[in-house]
Amino acid sequence: MRGALWPPEVTRSYWPRAVCTRSCIIRSSVTSPGLEAALLRGWYEGAWWTWLLRPLEVLYRAVTGLRRLLYRLGVYRAYRAPVPVVIVGNITLGGTGKTPIIVALVEALQARGLRPGVVSRGYGAMAGGFPHTVSATSSAGDCGDEPLLIFQRTGAPCVVDPDRPAAVRSLLASHPVDIVLCDDGLQHYALARDFEIAVLDAERGVGNGFCLPAGPLREPPSRLETVDALLWRGGTAVETGVTLEVDGVFALRPMPGQRPPGAGAQVHAVAGIGQPQQFQATLTAMGYRVIAHNFPDHHRFSATDITALDDAPVIMTEKDAVKCRAFAGENHWYLKISARLPETVVERIAALATRTP
Repeated sequence: MRGALWPPEVTRSYWPRAVCTRSCIIRSSVTSPGLEAALLRGWYEGAWWTWLLRPLEVLYRAVTGLRRLLYRLGVYRAYRAPVPVVIVGNITLGGTGKTPIIVALVEALQARGLRPGVVSRGYGAMAGGFPHTVSATSSAGDCGDEPLLIFQRTGAPCVVDPDRPAAVRSLLASHPVDIVLCDDGLQHYALARDFEIAVLDAERGVGNGFCLPAGPLREPPSRLETVDALLWRGGTAVETGVTLEVDGVFALRPMPGQRPPGAGAQVHAVAGIGQPQQFQATLTAMGYRVIAHNFPDHHRFSATDITALDDAPVIMTEKDAVKCRAFAGENHWYLKISARLPETVVERIAALATRTP
């Protein structure tokens, strides 16, 4: 796919840019935020010191480029599944909203009568026994927060294994799926793919355009020219834009007569995601007075993380909610969002599963 690396239009209707206001007080709970914050600022704001890391970036690009070339030449063998494989990934570090996109894609394929399955690396999984098939009794510690959320939202079979080909084999051996969606894995070339989706944040783009460690990129920007679909979270272009729509605020432990906090209420915004500022900005746009508590991405929450606060309501992301439901109280809530995908992309992927072998 070829085109500009910046979307023609950007919308902030559902994910406005985070700004520092009196209605949003940030209390960082990241154990060592200094280095992470400095890297992100430098990568996305063009700090001078990133140029000092360019020699290491050249080495990184050479190694990763050679590895990809060896797979393309067949020196390294990639596993080819008997059903179509769709990769939903990115070339940047940090969250770009892949999970809501996968949920929306699974639901769209299910609505067309197809049987999609999902494989994931399972970031944060502590089980150790891979491959792990996500079930109703799985915890985030067993399989990771994102696979658990995907399973709970869609009911689609989901298998977790850092070895993506092993995950696909296990999925196909135990479930009659006709298309496989891979959560992340754009750089996991050991798994052959039929369709690649790269997801970028319309606000942040590719940062300074450098690869690690001089920038936030896992692969150079030119990699985006080779994917089948480039989706911009927050973009408004019909063919490439993905909007995240707020479905509402829901209780982690539903009880009769519960009502979510109303506009104007002060709330604790708890987030262990890649870009918590967008979550906080969304709550602020909904009228809440936000006290933000930022944790590392894939943080393993404990009861004290959300119960040792004052009596103000606690609102968290849905991804974090799957890790906190067991010890949540009646005043703990989560923000549910859904992705709206370009119809042309959905149709192209559905056609893969319905084609004649």
